[in-house]
Parts: sequence; structure tokens; C-alpha cells
Amino acid sequence: MTKGKVAVALSGGVDSSAAALLLKEDAYEVIGIHMHLRESPHFTYQAHRAENICRILDIPYHQVDLRKEFEACVVDYFCREYQQGRTPNPCVACNRHMKFGLLLDKALSLGADYLATGHYARVEHSRDGYRLLKAADTSRDQSYFLYTLTQEKLGHVLFPLGEHSRDEVKRMAKQAKLPTATKSSQDICFISRKNYGVFLSQRFSTLPGDIVDAGGRKLGQHRGIAFCTIGQRHGLGLASGQPLYVVRMEPEHNRIVLGQEKELYSRKLTAQKLNWISGKAPREPITARARIRYKSKEAEAVLFFRNDFVDVHFTQPQKAVTPGQAIVFYNLDEVLGGGIIDSDEIGA
Repeated sequence: MTKGKVAVALSGGVDSSAAALLLKEDAYEVIGIHMHLRESPHFTYQAHRAENICRILDIPYHQVDLRKEFEACVVDYFCREYQQGRTPNPCVACNRHMKFGLLLDKALSLGADYLATGHYARVEHSRDGYRLLKAADTSRDQSYFLYTLTQEKLGHVLFPLGEHSRDEVKRMAKQAKLPTATKSSQDICFISRKNYGVFLSQRFSTLPGDIVDAGGRKLGQHRGIAFCTIGQRHGLGLASGQPLYVVRMEPEHNRIVLGQEKELYSRKLTAQKLNWISGKAPREPITARARIRYKSKEAEAVLFFRNDFVDVHFTQPQKAVTPGQAIVFYNLDEVLGGGIIDSDEIGA
């Protein structure tokens, strides 16, 4: 007797293949499901690997064509944010709209009870509902990218790797003769870091504008605000006697503002487009740990709520708070929720 039917989102990588292996060994009825997102050698390579993994594990393979949806929900969003002088997080958008949106719906339509992925995170069922927790291996934790999950979706989601380390996962995959070699990784699946400029310039036209200091004095000219981000120091085409950083973007004036490193620090920010894992937004101020980007350390903050926004006041100043990035709130190992950074108060 099986524990239920589960569709595993197979990217072709080690983590998702190990997730399928663990679930099969744990008496689930497992099927593999792969998202066809774009036409490129990289994505074709992933699809071939995903299909091969299903052959090795002797499970059914399904491929879902989501090219149009990926273009609209992830790629267009990515470009639109950069065009507006913001720095997007496409992985968060992909998880929300693609994996735990359209792909979850497809899995359920195939008769699956659950969708599983290779994310390093955990789901716990309590009397108050589902809780999203960090992975046991905090060095691999990916809960930051999952804050948009809801109670309804968490009831249909499994994260088999949540209790395992990456070394354990690779060892299990190797023992099962699953492919473990990988191509060089990309920052974002549809674009490499070195090709940002070319990619963006192909998607929309950019206008040069002024580079100014905090007082409005012109220092030079940028080739388009889409090619700049908060905290950037190099590639600005300026020669200066002291290090200067992008401290603010002003898309309404098509200009960027430079300043010293100390001007990058903020004590406050505002976030919007919020999601709370419990399904209930706090009404009174709360103290939590906040992470302003995936690789940043958590910092203590007090959250104040107003309408659809949250004002975040940090105990210690945070460096390079970047509009467009996700901010995620934690209580110890539990993900409370998160949102998108809308603005900061430099030097506040």
C-alpha cells in the first residue's frame, strides 16, 4: 500500500532526482514531471536529464509545456523590474507562479496528491495548520525562496531533502547510479550574469542618463538604469579619487545617485505584496528576524503594519537594501512570511 501519489518536479539536477529516489523508497507512488520553459541548449539538456532519471528510477515521465507562461510570469517580470530601476528575484516569481502554481495544478490534475521538489526546506503540520521551516542543513536552506506558499498549497507540497545535507543527497544519488555531474551553474536559469546587459538590451530600449552625487552634481552618464543596481561600484565608467557606490535609483528622472559606502546603510524599509504563511497577517507590531536577500544574514527588526504594507525597523543598519528584492521574516526556524522591498530610508 502506498502513502499516496506524488509528482516530483524534475529539473534534471541532483537534488530533484534524489527527492524522487527518497519518495520511491518511502513507499510513495512517484511520477516525474518536468517543466518545458524555453528553447535553448541549457533547457534541452535539463529535459534529457530529467527523462533519463525517470528511466533509471523506473517511474513515468511527464513534460509540461509552460513556455508562454514562463515568458509572461518570469522573464517579462524580470525585464520590467530592471526597466523601472529595481532588482528582481526571478526565482521567487518562478516558485510562486510556475512550480507551486501551474505545475502544482498540473500535478493534481494527473491524480497526484502531492508535488515534491528538491528544495532544502521543511513543512510541519501542527494543530494551527502548516508551518514552513528552514532545512536541517542551514547552509543549504532555501526557505527564503518559498515564502509565497499558502496553507492550501503547503497541504499538497513535500520537501524530501529538508532533513538531509547536500553531501548525503549526492551520496544517495551516486549509490542509485543517478547522474551527479552538472554543467557550470548559472545565476538565473535563463541568463548568465555576464550576459545581463545583452539580454536586457534585446528586450527593451534603454536611454542614457545622468550619474549624480547626493547634492545633484553631475558626475557622468550611465547607459541605462537597467544596467545598474544598488551597491554597485564597478562598471560605472567613472574615475574617482574615492570609492563611490550606487546608493539610489531615480527612474522617474532616469538618473542614479552615487555616494560613499557609509551611505548604503539603512535602518528602515517598506515592503509590499506580502504573504503570511499562516494565512493571517499580524495586526500589531512584532519582532522578527529579517533577511533582505538570499545570501544576507538575518537581522533583528520590528515590523509595523499599515494597510498592505509593512514598515521594517532594523536594530542594526543594513547594507544595500534593494527595491525589488524579497525580504523574508523568521521566528527561529519558522518562516513567518515575506514581501517585496519597495523603498528604504538611507541613513535613517
